[in-house]
Amino acid sequence: MKLWVNGALVDAEDARVSVFDHGLTVGDGIFETIKAVHGQPFALTRHLDRLTRSAAGLNLPEPDHDEIRHACDAVLAANPMPLGRLRLTYTGGLSPLGSDRGEQGPTLVVALGESPRRPDTTAVITVPWTRNERGALTGLKTTSYAENVVALAKARERGASEALFANTVGQLCEGTGSNVFVVLDGELHTPPVSSGCLAGITRALTVEWTGAKETDLPLDVLHRAEEIFLTSTLRDVQAVHRVDGRDLTGAPGPVTAKAMRIFDERSAADPDPRAR
Repeated sequence: MKLWVNGALVDAEDARVSVFDHGLTVGDGIFETIKAVHGQPFALTRHLDRLTRSAAGLNLPEPDHDEIRHACDAVLAANPMPLGRLRLTYTGGLSPLGSDRGEQGPTLVVALGESPRRPDTTAVITVPWTRNERGALTGLKTTSYAENVVALAKARERGASEALFANTVGQLCEGTGSNVFVVLDGELHTPPVSSGCLAGITRALTVEWTGAKETDLPLDVLHRAEEIFLTSTLRDVQAVHRVDGRDLTGAPGPVTAKAMRIFDERSAADPDPRAR
């Protein structure tokens, strides 16, 4: 396995980042996860645009898209696989201990791991912790993921693959690494970005391609929705067959099945769909 670390392709066992890197010491970093099918990254332009927005939110230097594209090409060529998780990590770089950032510039790591295709359906739980829709990091894809680690571990304990959060005012928000859609009276809805959820790439494409409505929704909508599905880079569109103790029989339902089909067809036809 070969990775890209700060300008060079290196063997995984030789990959090194300083123990004083700000991404390690204080979580001062951002990242993107990109689906790669037979060496072809999906929606790379959208992911790079979001990486740039996240960098601006943390006052990190603007990422060099040409350099990152070159790094992605090199890593994908060096590690052929049918389905991969391409991970871009961009941090504050070598810094003194504490919150102040150093002056040596950012760290860039591009890595790739093989991934199985996700099941068509999954189980989810709700958790008592909340997303802060007014926080300093809201909407940024940062490496500060400890809250998600805790919530996902709780989901695993209960036989689920995802945990769903409300925000501070009790509205449905998002999962640890996914966005959520619900069907009400035959219509497809998803929480707006103003709820505090991450502006997911797969979420945005699903909204564009299906006409889903962005709607403020209470958390308890999960216990009355006709259908529920998740979207994320590696889930694409994935139906939910159980939420907490409630079974959704027949999942994927007709609206979800249509969304799955549309996403598969549109993403296969255009591997780099640009934002409108």
